[in-house]
Amino acid sequence: MSRSNAPHGTSDAAPSEALSPAEWQPATLAAQALGRIDPVTRAVVPPLHLSTTYLRDPDNAYRSGFVYARPDNATTREAEDVIAALERAEAGALLFGSGMAAASAVFCALERGDHVIAPEVMYWGLRRWLRQEAPRLDLAVDFVPMDDPEAVRAAIRPGKTRLVWIETPGNPLCTVADIARIAEIAHAAGARVAVDSTAASPILTRPLTLGADIVMHSATKILNGHSDVVAGVLAGARKDAFWDRLVAIRGGWGAILGPFEAYLLMRGLRTLPLRAAAQSAGALHLAQRLSAHPLVSAVLYPGLPDHPGHAVAARQMTGGFGYMLSIRVAGGEAAAIETAARVALWKRATSLGGVESLIEHRASVEGPGTPCPPDLLRLSTGIEDPDDLLRDLDAALTGAHRPTE
Repeated sequence: MSRSNAPHGTSDAAPSEALSPAEWQPATLAAQALGRIDPVTRAVVPPLHLSTTYLRDPDNAYRSGFVYARPDNATTREAEDVIAALERAEAGALLFGSGMAAASAVFCALERGDHVIAPEVMYWGLRRWLRQEAPRLDLAVDFVPMDDPEAVRAAIRPGKTRLVWIETPGNPLCTVADIARIAEIAHAAGARVAVDSTAASPILTRPLTLGADIVMHSATKILNGHSDVVAGVLAGARKDAFWDRLVAIRGGWGAILGPFEAYLLMRGLRTLPLRAAAQSAGALHLAQRLSAHPLVSAVLYPGLPDHPGHAVAARQMTGGFGYMLSIRVAGGEAAAIETAARVALWKRATSLGGVESLIEHRASVEGPGTPCPPDLLRLSTGIEDPDDLLRDLDAALTGAHRPTE
């Protein structure tokens, strides 16, 4: 396609054919919400559809494509379509009422007796669910260091392993899994690969293009970005029997996201590329500065060249290394807890990906059995000025290490 160097609004050649949404860059896809205009009002913001039921045609057909709100909703579809486009998901996307609802649906879609490989470092709520609920579903689960593909290969049970669940970057230790390599190992054994990409977002990583079959997000986090929606989403590489099973579970079990929440999620999605870039840049700035801080014994962030997963992250992440980092506080657990208690700008709260920066002592949250060191603080970088965040954290670290009189 030819391009003119003439000033905006003028041209010395015939107009080029407009790009289709399939050719748009992620920033354009998100900001334009696929460019859809409401056909009735011509509104540039999609309307909120609250109806729980829909009118049948005189012959009892549903030519509108909508029957009842439990399995489907027009507002929910709008947000799903944007996420599917960002993930390049040919099967589309399915929104759920929470990240846990989305993730657990994948495991519930397996057959009894199936074997699953999951990461040692992963969201603690799902790890707990797998330990408590998977046996009741007659699923066998092995937890392995997912940043070691050979550990995945060694854990494969021929004829039994049906799912490899990846989380990258891993929460909260920021481990990095090689999606393409693990997908190759899993597929050779006849297993599917699902990737929890919550800490990356489709702006930074597109797991389906790297060989994954399903990508999952806690959409509560950076996809929404405003800490006012609880949601989860699955996006699929292809429509097959397993994807159909997920559709049936979402509809039959009543796990769909409500229209109002989907409407708010769509609002967040439209600024996702801007937020992801700003938050990743802020996280990298903090990681670099905190690496030289005398009261920080280690910084865990894949954007640092000395991170063991940096090379893999640099290959499969584009435009940044994510908004989550963790620090280990010199002085141990007591100093870490005291540091979190002393912050003023950072907020002591659970979650990730919002516009406000959050800090949390993860071992206290996760409890017994956590792989999280007791001196670790997880940081979720928002869109504040990173130097303000650094000064606040420096003051808290210094105060935590100041001897009491």
